[in-house]
Amino acid sequence: MSRLILIAICLSWLVQCADRRPVTTPEEPPKLEVGAVQFDRYLPLLEGKRVALVVNHTSLAGDVHLADTLKSRGVNLVKIFAPEHGFRGTADPGEHIEDGVDRKLGLPVVSLYGNNRKPTSEQLTDVDVAVFDIQDVGTRFYTYISTLHYVMEACAENGKKVIVLDRPNPNSYVDGPVLDTAFRSFVGMHPIPVVHGLTVGELARMINGEGWLAGGRTCELEVIPVNGWSRNDFYSCPVRPSPNLPNDQAIRLYPSLCFFEGTVISVGRGTQTPFQVIGNPLLVGMEYHFTPVSIEGMMKNPPFENQVCYGLDLRNVPVERRLNLQYVIDMYKAYPDKENFFTRYFNTLAGTDQLRKQIEDGLSEAEIRESWKEGLERYVEMREKYLIYQ
Repeated sequence: MSRLILIAICLSWLVQCADRRPVTTPEEPPKLEVGAVQFDRYLPLLEGKRVALVVNHTSLAGDVHLADTLKSRGVNLVKIFAPEHGFRGTADPGEHIEDGVDRKLGLPVVSLYGNNRKPTSEQLTDVDVAVFDIQDVGTRFYTYISTLHYVMEACAENGKKVIVLDRPNPNSYVDGPVLDTAFRSFVGMHPIPVVHGLTVGELARMINGEGWLAGGRTCELEVIPVNGWSRNDFYSCPVRPSPNLPNDQAIRLYPSLCFFEGTVISVGRGTQTPFQVIGNPLLVGMEYHFTPVSIEGMMKNPPFENQVCYGLDLRNVPVERRLNLQYVIDMYKAYPDKENFFTRYFNTLAGTDQLRKQIEDGLSEAEIRESWKEGLERYVEMREKYLIYQ
């Protein structure tokens, strides 16, 4: 009997121990935090400093503009540098931006897409540190990264620090031809592929590390990384990064469709679906059609204004994480006046004169891609040194 009692006591003790085991729940993924909201990490760097912001409408800390947030926290903001499309992000592509004063903030706004694209020594005289916070879309021809380059270069020359508040890259993969430096321009400043697979912070590290600033200088640089993001994670931009990238579909298609800006094909500027439709008035055999019109805040005087364009509706097509050359190849084949299909700007966007020749010579997408292979392999190896995210 005593033996049975002992067994019962042991079983009871085991059950009680099992009940005391901690209850485990699936681990929640870390919350995504862009650099701008990590105040504890960068506000101490701004104490006692005269701060210039390189920002636009995408520079949000939560739902509030970074400039408003920093001003309310007592940061000594002295000026704003504005990129293409302006501080409020409403100017047309390529539109000259004038200097001015932001009435809400009472701060001077210095255009970096007007009389100068690089801050002058005089414009940096009253600045100790420049804070860069602009949403990029991961393509070489998106000019915000060219503005980053010139800000870094000017700060290196004038002994100023640059702080990049990083944001995710919505097109975080590597693809396309690597830029031939003979075609260097404001829409392609670095020997990187069309789709470079870097955040702005990672690219800033690469610009410094590869000695791409004038004279091989490096600037004093600090990157505040994104928390809770990996490069394979889908990222939806909370606001349109520029007037003609209104949604996720346009942003994903942009690397493939921007080539058409160097052709006679409309990318839908002057519609509510830019970079989601393509066409031309001469492609009358195609079923889909649209008519570009002037739209305030998106595109004034678009190509083929008030003319019916026939082409393709890409608003709902699946978009892979790769550059799709077939669109350009197919539209070239369909266009009746092939001698006038390309403009001189095409080579500038492509960063090489080879892509146009390959399309004109009838090479397939697979054959064209094969010609990129060696350059992409070298780039990916070099890129590894500057990656922050897995």
